[in-house]
Amino acid sequence: MTTSNGGAADTSSIQDQSTSLKVLDWSLYYGASQALKSISLDIPQRKVTAFIGPSGCGKSTLLRCFNRMNDLIDDVSVDGHILLEGQDIHAPEVNVAQLRRRVGMVFQRPNPFPKSIFENVAYGLRIQGGVPRGELEDRVEWSLKMAALWDEVKDRLKESALGLSGGQQQRLVIARAVAVQPSVLLLDEPASALDPISTLKIEELIHQLKDNYTIVIVTHNMQQAARVSDLTAFLYLGELIEFAATEQIFTNPSKKRTEDYITGRYG
Repeated sequence: MTTSNGGAADTSSIQDQSTSLKVLDWSLYYGASQALKSISLDIPQRKVTAFIGPSGCGKSTLLRCFNRMNDLIDDVSVDGHILLEGQDIHAPEVNVAQLRRRVGMVFQRPNPFPKSIFENVAYGLRIQGGVPRGELEDRVEWSLKMAALWDEVKDRLKESALGLSGGQQQRLVIARAVAVQPSVLLLDEPASALDPISTLKIEELIHQLKDNYTIVIVTHNMQQAARVSDLTAFLYLGELIEFAATEQIFTNPSKKRTEDYITGRYG
């Protein structure tokens, strides 16, 4: 992966206390193909920001920029800046492993490790090191409570996580992400593989978690975006078309392309 920030101004010292992630003139290329086109937006702290748009519009690609998951893809290059709490995440001094602890990610399909429920949540804490056994147990309990899962699994902590239902597994993965106390949670279609009851639990959990975390969610489900998010960004063909309060996006969008998508004229 390569970065090309050209002669852009030094943004390493820019910080707005109310902004968690600041995206400045951000572009991404797969080889010669441009997937994201000069995107700029500010994602506020302790709010839920939803990315919506048709398949292939760049939603997940942009989401994965925030913890540099796109670094793992060959022939990717980027231009512009992304600041996390004022620091450019591509600055030479940034440790990518530490960045990914600060910016946790939950994927479309639950991906628990083939370990016990306890060890799934404790995994990141063990890698991080320096957490005494007694505190480890407290942190696992706290994380499972944060993920609204503790009451369902407190008597099963030594059992395999693979024995949980799909919805429980997804909440376990969220517990695993929050255990290391990140600043930001990225949710990439977190309920798309779940049944309606499990989806409702995930949405309720998102409402609770935003008291402590900045949350960015990618969803194809516009009703879900309307229910869970405070702000919504509409992307189309790699461009940010509109970014505003969710209520405005869904009731009074300022761009015709947004209105056409919201009303189902294309998608």
